[in-house]
Amino acid sequence: MPYRAPLSDFRLLLDVVGFEQVTATTLFAEATPDTVDAILAEAAKLAETTLAPLNRAGDKHPARLENGVVRTSPGYAEGYRAIADGGWVGMAASPDHGGMGLPITVATVVHDMMGSACLALQLNPLMTQGQIEALEHHASDALKSLYIPKLVSGEWCGTMNLTEPQAGSDVGALRTQAKPNGDGSYAITGQKIYITWGDNDFTANVCHLVLARLPEAAEGTRGISLFMVPKIIPDAEGNLGAHNSLKVVSLEHKLGLHGSPTAVMQYDGAVGWLVGEPHKGMAAMFTMMNNARLGVGMQGVSVAEAATQAALAYASDRKQGKTPLGAGAIIEHADVRRMLAQMKAETFAARAIGLACAVAIDMGRATGSAEWQARAALLTPIAKAYGTDTGCEVAHQGVQVHGGMGFIEETGAAQFCRDVRVTAIYEGTNGIQAMDLVGRKMMDKGEAAFRLIDEVQTAAEAARPTHPELAGAVWTAAETLREATEALVAQDMNDRFAGAVPYLRGFARILGGHFHLAAALADPDRAALARFMIRRLLPEHAALLAQAREGAAGLYAITPEALGA
Repeated sequence: MPYRAPLSDFRLLLDVVGFEQVTATTLFAEATPDTVDAILAEAAKLAETTLAPLNRAGDKHPARLENGVVRTSPGYAEGYRAIADGGWVGMAASPDHGGMGLPITVATVVHDMMGSACLALQLNPLMTQGQIEALEHHASDALKSLYIPKLVSGEWCGTMNLTEPQAGSDVGALRTQAKPNGDGSYAITGQKIYITWGDNDFTANVCHLVLARLPEAAEGTRGISLFMVPKIIPDAEGNLGAHNSLKVVSLEHKLGLHGSPTAVMQYDGAVGWLVGEPHKGMAAMFTMMNNARLGVGMQGVSVAEAATQAALAYASDRKQGKTPLGAGAIIEHADVRRMLAQMKAETFAARAIGLACAVAIDMGRATGSAEWQARAALLTPIAKAYGTDTGCEVAHQGVQVHGGMGFIEETGAAQFCRDVRVTAIYEGTNGIQAMDLVGRKMMDKGEAAFRLIDEVQTAAEAARPTHPELAGAVWTAAETLREATEALVAQDMNDRFAGAVPYLRGFARILGGHFHLAAALADPDRAALARFMIRRLLPEHAALLAQAREGAAGLYAITPEALGA
């Protein structure tokens, strides 16, 4: 079925997550409701009419490497050009370098639509957006003025190079070397793997941010620096010259996202320029990675949206036997209705958490508030992990709604499963996200978490007069989360890690109930879905948070031999 952007959901959620706070700041005062509505309407048109038709083409005709040149899927060049020409690459970039200066929240909604339409292509501008932000925060003025305008315009695009064959999530084990050339540049030598959109045939240049070690660098992450290494070396005015000493060795054969070329990159003394301070590369790269973590979480949401729309269309049309309401479509069966309701409820909850995270990022930037910055940091791993878990689970459920036809490629239901699966892995697996939540994000003894729990309970109290049963359930769940958090911060770190994944999931369940309740208050038509979420899905929080408090001892009591090793 054709994709349709859920603009009514976006408008409601912007209200639910408090986007008006962002537009009340001086920095984002120009993002008025009329302006945002116009932007979202244009983005919806782009997603529906230009990008969505490319989704199947990318899956059936993958990007390929021919004689060292990457050939992209049919229509991708035209689709990318529509994105670039519309100014969508630099939505959140500073106007100082040609960007729109829009809130990250607005850019997040736009990327949500583009990801639903064609996730494989959307990955390209998302990576560039993250690179722009990293350069804005860490690069020299010379690098900013040379690279950012070209990235903003879409004439050039950007990538992120972290992973090496021997260094996956353990970035500190990387071995790529950077040797000074004596003229302010460096010679970069090494191999990187899993480089999303490592090359293409529709931008004039590809700009690689590469992590590498200087000769005197210490071991581990403390000795890593970041370098800008372009495919084609530009002069000071941005005119392209010689090809750099780098190449695409191969493209990965992947489960999904076939239209997005994932490259093995080889650097053989390639010319690069330092971004930020020597040995401080991880700080600069984390700027891009944090941007990407929210973006990836919303990619999960975007695929969940597309899978839900496809399943709903199929269930509304497919007739199979007698239903409790007669001889209608399978949507009249209680279990099919349950699956569709869960798909919709989970997608709405995950989207709300992602947009709440985006609002916190915007507020932290606009106000400099440490509390807003801590809120953004807390929500980032939840948005990434729950968003991508939701994408995987909803896509799986979509196949189930299609029944046997879901296992047939022509329906497109299987593609959603294949495409979204990697989102739970990259930018840090969801287990690592959970460990980040209970580790680094709880170094404040849970203060940021407790502030958020307080807000959930205050909102639940305010909802009691109109929705007493639902409000009471949310308040009680939040109190259970408070108790689990108190227990968590008293544990040693490995015990925290043992319960990190169920803790994050339980936290997300409660936030989902909170945002569904807020939506029911704002729009009475949402009450039925909120009731489904709070009565049927929210109760899972109790079991999840009980798991989170179990510690690590029981896991280590299960020996490798007992596991069959």
